[in-house]
Amino acid sequence: MRRSTSLRSLLIYGLSGPIIALNVWLLSVLFRYFQHPITILSIAAILAFLLNYPVKLFEKARITHTQSVIIVLLLTLTLLIILGVTLVPMVVDQAIQLLNKLPDWLASSQDNLSKLQLLARQRRINIDLTLVTNQINANIQNLVQQIASGAVGFAGTLLSGLLNIVLVVVLAFYMLLYGDRVWSGLVNLLPSNIGVPLTKSLQLNFQNFFLSQLLLGLFMVVGLTPIFLFMKVPFALLFAIIIGISELIPFVGAALGIGLVTLLVLLQNSWLAFPVAMVATILQQIKDNLLAPKLMGEFIGLNPIWIFVSILMGFEIAGLLGTLVAVPIAGTIKGTFDAIKNSKNSNFVSNFTINYDSQSDTDH
Repeated sequence: MRRSTSLRSLLIYGLSGPIIALNVWLLSVLFRYFQHPITILSIAAILAFLLNYPVKLFEKARITHTQSVIIVLLLTLTLLIILGVTLVPMVVDQAIQLLNKLPDWLASSQDNLSKLQLLARQRRINIDLTLVTNQINANIQNLVQQIASGAVGFAGTLLSGLLNIVLVVVLAFYMLLYGDRVWSGLVNLLPSNIGVPLTKSLQLNFQNFFLSQLLLGLFMVVGLTPIFLFMKVPFALLFAIIIGISELIPFVGAALGIGLVTLLVLLQNSWLAFPVAMVATILQQIKDNLLAPKLMGEFIGLNPIWIFVSILMGFEIAGLLGTLVAVPIAGTIKGTFDAIKNSKNSNFVSNFTINYDSQSDTDH
């Protein structure tokens, strides 16, 4: 009897790895095949999660759900139009200028490397930077080709992007109106001890995570833009937005954004790169140590190693979109399993909790 039990456990643990690997591979294949509709639906769902919070606020003022959704949608469209008229053209213009100047920056960096190698030889220091200069030449050629090819299809890309934005907004609107009915129909297919914690864990993890990351990214953009303008950093608004958007990727996003901006500034002005990196890092530490703990709870349920694993797996399956949703999905899975294990439907959120959700939960 003991042998059969141990053999069964051995088979379960032995086959779990290949089964998980097979499922990950199937998910990656499925995503690549249906990449566009999955991306549209995912972005619309994230937008619906974010807009659900102001909808609940309007409902507290005794406004019906449909009226609240319409008001929030109109406010969102108004905000998007204002940003599209004011901020977006500035960012696009700076991005185009940056792409046009990158080849010159790379060429000047190559000249600086040549001068550095000549100076090293004069001081009898054996440094060979040939490989670096050859790589820079290859990057210049590739970049020029990409800019040329991208300029040809810019109109089509812009039209496709506008169409995708319309689809996302329309889908988010219908998700806010009828998403609860569709989700409840799907959850009813599951046992109640799984469906209830899964529903609440999914809602809290996704809504709290993305709302927190969005506010933290907005803090970085608002804080860095005037500082970069005062320091006369080239493309200050664009670089601040790059760092702010990178905040959506947990843990590694801020470092990647600051590193990319520092590298771009380094190509143009080596003396300005260090102050840029220092200012961005200081503001990031203020954000991580003062703001983030108030917006996001501590990572109680997920070990940081598993968080990094989930980010890597999300990137492997769905690229950038996978990195954005990997952590809340992992938090949802962990929170649901904790609720099932402990048989306490009130203690299922293990990762991302915002203070005001303790009040909003009672409304549900």
